[in-house]
Amino acid sequence: MLSISKKAQILPASPIRKLVPFADAAKKRGIKVYHLNIGQPDIDSPKEVIDAIRNIDLKYLAYANSAGIESYRKGLAQYYNNLGINVDYTDIIVTTSGSEAVNFAISVTCDEGDEVIVMEPFYTNYNSFAVQNGIKLVPISTTIENGFQLPPVEEFEKYITPKTRAILICNPGNPTGTLYSKESLIKLGDIVKRHGIYLLSDEVYREFCYTDTPHFSCMQIGGIEDNVILLDSVSKRYSMCGARIGAIVSKNKEIMKHLLKYAQARLCSPVVEQIAAEAALKTPKAYFDAVKAEYIHRRDVMIDLLNKIPGVYTPKPMGAFYTIVDLPVDDADKFAQWLLEEFQYEGQTVMVAPAAGFYATPGKGTTQVRMAYVLKVEDIRAAIKCLEEALKVYPGRK
Repeated sequence: MLSISKKAQILPASPIRKLVPFADAAKKRGIKVYHLNIGQPDIDSPKEVIDAIRNIDLKYLAYANSAGIESYRKGLAQYYNNLGINVDYTDIIVTTSGSEAVNFAISVTCDEGDEVIVMEPFYTNYNSFAVQNGIKLVPISTTIENGFQLPPVEEFEKYITPKTRAILICNPGNPTGTLYSKESLIKLGDIVKRHGIYLLSDEVYREFCYTDTPHFSCMQIGGIEDNVILLDSVSKRYSMCGARIGAIVSKNKEIMKHLLKYAQARLCSPVVEQIAAEAALKTPKAYFDAVKAEYIHRRDVMIDLLNKIPGVYTPKPMGAFYTIVDLPVDDADKFAQWLLEEFQYEGQTVMVAPAAGFYATPGKGTTQVRMAYVLKVEDIRAAIKCLEEALKVYPGRK
């Protein structure tokens, strides 16, 4: 008898993408949909990237080294060293997206039945990778009231068991936009060292920090070089989401040896995209300055407009380009679908990502949504206006 694996059956659908059929149907009815549900920037990729793709001069596309094109890895090592992250190119394996980096890191550090501690809400695909690897995510809840900051050290101690293999964080955070302080990360380093566990640090939004203090990487915490595995991607940094190139970085030679086996099993990451990613390393500082200023402007407009709507609250994110928004609705999943199926304001509506899928604890996030300020300001204004008008007539408003 044909059957579907248990893993496939319990693998969760993406809360970011599961409403796409409803959005497509709305568009076919002639309704303009503002996409605040997905972290797809409308920022141009650097000219260096596009030029590199246009000017590729190859007679055929051969396999690359499973660890990544050596010149690209050397360029990446220089990039990290310029940030004060002391690594050699042999400490880097190029991955097919940051998602693969996370999946590989879990695979190489955990056996089935092991546990990984995460801060919730967390990037929803962490849950998918946990299911694929047969491990359990152990959530520590953070709250919207304090901007989803890391809890005290004592709180972590309550959740560490003999099955705990790692703590997984995202800094700056997706979906919250929270930026963790150097002091809190150093305390986290003390915990992983004391308990002999790994610290998996997803830092794909490093360039998007909206404070005067530079981003502090977990790779910069002294004394835990063997514990830290850095997870990275070009997707957001260079507005290259479609390139699917990431990296996994660690000073732990044993970890890197076994990670290479995973990289070899999928042969190599895409060659053309690695060429583009290597060219991206030449992106001038002016590009990042302009992009950062644009995101700060978009953030300020969105947060200000949201918090003016009666019953709506969102904290001010200090990194990435997301925010979690608490809405006066009975159920954010129902509301998000209703926006696409039944509502329109002047021929327009808005698409959001229900936040319950970013939590592991049942019942959490049911009145929250994640919004991404990745659209130009005039579109953000129009989208929030749609949201405001929708809340006036939504049947399940609280």
